[in-house]
Amino acid sequence: MTADQLESPPEDDQIIKGRRLRSPRTFGAVLISTAVLVVAGGLLSDVVAVRTGHRARPWRADLAHQLATRHLDDPWVRLGAGVAVLLGLWCCLLALTPGLRRWLPLSRPGSAIDRAGVAALLAHRAEEYPGVASVKVRVGQGSTKVTLQGTADPAGLERGLRAELARIPLALPNRLDVRARSAGRRQR
Repeated sequence: MTADQLESPPEDDQIIKGRRLRSPRTFGAVLISTAVLVVAGGLLSDVVAVRTGHRARPWRADLAHQLATRHLDDPWVRLGAGVAVLLGLWCCLLALTPGLRRWLPLSRPGSAIDRAGVAALLAHRAEEYPGVASVKVRVGQGSTKVTLQGTADPAGLERGLRAELARIPLALPNRLDVRARSAGRRQR
């Protein structure tokens, strides 16, 4: 991205408001849908064969017999139930979590910036400020926390960092919090 692109605001039709990036999750979706298709297709073909007057395939007859005679406390039943529960929880996790958490969406659709890159940029700018001995920057989805040590004025540093953060065309507003720590306090 060039300096001109950073300074010029995007047009209104290119701005996305409040959208977080989501991962496509294609591998998990393909794996589970293929497994479901194979199992459901096999069962469906055998059910159709039985309904048309043919005998049930031996694996289906054996499966029906096993399901009818095994108890719920059988180790194989418990193992199958455990695998089904874990697979279901994994599917729910993949469906509900957005993924791509380390990326911040930019105002142009389809573009993003790494949160660690934003943190490094702000830390570099803060270290250039006179009186800053050390600085720690944590960039979150909606807020940026800067902790500095030294004799620098936190309000002046906050204005400078706010201007630097404004140069990055983020799609979502990002709150800036600058805090000063005394040099005598130890970090945990």
